[in-house]
Amino acid sequence: MFSLLSIVLTFLALILIPCVFISRCLSVPLSFTNIRRLIKIAASQCDEEEEKYKKSYCTTGKKEKQERIPKHVAIILDGNRRWAKKRGGRTEEGHEAGSRRVLEVAMDFFTLGTNTVSLFAFSTENWGRPEDEVKYLMSMFEKFLKSEIPYFQRHKVKISVIGNRANISESLLGSIREVEEATKGYEERHLIVAIDYSGRFDILQACKNISEKAKKGLIQVEDIDEKLIDKELMTSCSEFPNPDLLIRTSGEQRISNFFLWQSAYTELYFPNVLWPDFGEAEYLQTLTWYQQRDRRFGRRV
Repeated sequence: MFSLLSIVLTFLALILIPCVFISRCLSVPLSFTNIRRLIKIAASQCDEEEEKYKKSYCTTGKKEKQERIPKHVAIILDGNRRWAKKRGGRTEEGHEAGSRRVLEVAMDFFTLGTNTVSLFAFSTENWGRPEDEVKYLMSMFEKFLKSEIPYFQRHKVKISVIGNRANISESLLGSIREVEEATKGYEERHLIVAIDYSGRFDILQACKNISEKAKKGLIQVEDIDEKLIDKELMTSCSEFPNPDLLIRTSGEQRISNFFLWQSAYTELYFPNVLWPDFGEAEYLQTLTWYQQRDRRFGRRV
């Protein structure tokens, strides 16, 4: 009983003492009605301050997160064959499952604000795979590029195919030209598909182009710098040629001759999941990991 009385008296003191002080300062008579008004005013001011804080916090957080969205995401689509083998299926089934995942993941990044998504679909070294598998992949690329043109146009996605086209069939080349022409006017979303691509070949062809220009007197030796090389690389088709984030699925931790020049300051992420299993949870985990990285580019912050 005594403790309850002391609690009540303490509570009243905490309420009354500030009210007495405020009433004197404001020359307001101390009454129950005025005390209630003062409490309401104080509570209202606290709510306003809290709301201002929340708005400020949310706006700042949103802005900071937007600034930490990768503008260019490169993906090495690894693990299709192992995915099929684990399920007792054919290699083709793994590639089909992987192709279905491509647009889902690309659109996730585009929706978030990423401008360019690059896919390492077929490396120059992949020509060494079984002939049946290579034929199937080339047929799948052709079908994918041609059949998805309405989808690319509906979502305003620009398509660029990079790589050495010397060994590509005329049929596939026709589909490449068709999809590139049909989507060339779009800018905010850019999907780059690397077929018969090699980072070494990309650098080599850039050097040859520069040498030819120097030979013809179009440029001088003093003109050759990193910016000039950037312009001669195949990724010059993108507004953001250098990836901020490179993902290689399946747990393998190497970039396998993909974007050797462009990846100088790229964040490398190697999730231990096969490409066909790379879903929304893995996408969110990847993004969270990237946003926690401290990207200094050699500078002290």
